[in-house]
Amino acid sequence: MAEPLKNSYGPAIVQAIAGRIAAVEPAFDHRGFIDDALDGYDALELMARAGQIADAMRVWLPIDPAEAITILTASMGPKLEATEGNGLSPFLYLPHGMFIGRHGLECFEVSMHAQHELTQRFTAEFSLRPFLTHHPRETLAVLAGWVDDPSEHVRRAVSEATRPRLPWAPRLTVFAADPSPVLALLDRLKDDPSLYVRRSVANHLNDIGKENPALLIETARRWLQDATPERQWIVRHALRSSIKGASADALALLGYAHRVELSVENVRIEPARVRIGGRVRVAFDLVNRSSEAQRALVDLRVHFVKGNGGTQVKVFKLKTCALGPGERERFAKSVSVAELTTRRHYPGGHEVELMVNGEVQRLGRFDLDA
Repeated sequence: MAEPLKNSYGPAIVQAIAGRIAAVEPAFDHRGFIDDALDGYDALELMARAGQIADAMRVWLPIDPAEAITILTASMGPKLEATEGNGLSPFLYLPHGMFIGRHGLECFEVSMHAQHELTQRFTAEFSLRPFLTHHPRETLAVLAGWVDDPSEHVRRAVSEATRPRLPWAPRLTVFAADPSPVLALLDRLKDDPSLYVRRSVANHLNDIGKENPALLIETARRWLQDATPERQWIVRHALRSSIKGASADALALLGYAHRVELSVENVRIEPARVRIGGRVRVAFDLVNRSSEAQRALVDLRVHFVKGNGGTQVKVFKLKTCALGPGERERFAKSVSVAELTTRRHYPGGHEVELMVNGEVQRLGRFDLDA
């Protein structure tokens, strides 16, 4: 079993933060700060530990938020040199972001400068969201300037912080209802040279499509005009939820006809009865019986039984294929029914379906035993 993340966020983190602050602010009582931050620390989970450190900052840094945030900014170490492979070391700054988000709203310019520095060492996507809620016009104006920043960390923060459905963060309902202010920023980032930034843009556009599907299709169609391969990738990635939902418009944009003339043969779902913890193999042939080539996007859908007796569909991506007249291709997928942190399994009949270019066809079922 993996070690809990909080175990990597022990007392040494508090001592390192105290040492950095004391190095730039001689009047800082680092001993008092450490004692407060570590009070009952062992019993706390990761986020609660970071929150307690931020609370200790509020006690032991100057009462003026602008002065306190200026000290925190000055205490930050070197900027990240890469976007990946940094391990947990950037999490040293998790309390810094919490402090700015909680106490920095009344000193806007100082806080925005601090977050510009913070996102180059950790992330400011969470601490920026209170500013987008309370000072939307001013914050968007600052982010518009960040679009051209030399740092890919800063440019990514423009997209990531404004995502309406950012994981582990409260939703930005105002932008979910009207994404036009942030879509203007994404338009300027869609050809960013960094994959790190472009991936965030694609995820953001996918978020937009969940509340505004027509706007997603309109934007994707516009972005595909004279698109580079990199921008084409953004559009495909942004349409992934729409494709899973069998959107005919999304499928058409990617070149898949809504109706294809393919027959399904030699279906095998084995074993027909399996215990929780096992695996089920689903296999079938797709055969082009028509006189024309067929291009197909092939997915598998499993209706997993829920605890209340209902079902929830999970889509498994298979592959795309192009079948000439008379051609056949074998597909197979091994589906795990092991217990996961993200999905629990319950006994009962599980329907299995094939989805080809958005059209759903039943393949069969398997029974899951406790």
